[in-house]
Amino acid sequence: MKKATKEEIKEIHQLFIDKYSDAVTELDYKNAYELVIAVALSAQCTDKRVNLITPQLFKKYPNPKSLAEADIKEVKELINSCSFFNNKAKNIINMAKRVVEVYGGEIPMDEKELVTLAGVGQKTANVVMIEYTGANLMAVDTHVFRVSHRLGLSDDTTAIKTEATLVKKFKNNLRTLHQGMVLFGRYICKAKNPKCDECFLTSYCKTKESFKV
Repeated sequence: MKKATKEEIKEIHQLFIDKYSDAVTELDYKNAYELVIAVALSAQCTDKRVNLITPQLFKKYPNPKSLAEADIKEVKELINSCSFFNNKAKNIINMAKRVVEVYGGEIPMDEKELVTLAGVGQKTANVVMIEYTGANLMAVDTHVFRVSHRLGLSDDTTAIKTEATLVKKFKNNLRTLHQGMVLFGRYICKAKNPKCDECFLTSYCKTKESFKV
């Protein structure tokens, strides 16, 4: 696969900043507790689906303490239309328990602390920090992974390695780049049938059809 040149990387960077400067997550949340849960549930599940599930969940368990004491069966029932709901129900309850026991009921706003919570990996921690604090971090989901490969920004085989490559190449405005790449991958540079006629980056594209992830 052809790699993007330094000049192309600079131009791609600017185009994303110009187009997506106001972009934010499409997940609905009111506070850090709700955001962590929404991001954790969104793994292998669409934001639209998560937004249908969370109102009832947050109504019943409005804070970490109430979720920490929840009956797992009831939590499973509330999130059962989400992928991997058995595992996610267990994780969000354990996450809430740790938040109560270790952090006094407050979500820690530090990526090193966040990854100690059940169900929170590096990607989830970074997404929370990007969204909630505007942190200069990159998080790689399937959309960002696909877009960065199609644009020749990365040929890494894992999300974590792709993240490190993008951080090194872009350095700043990572928050806007992350949000922009997610939305661009979700609505334009889709895995199947990408909307190349609507794309503002066609001249930088290295693969168009061949990279499906």
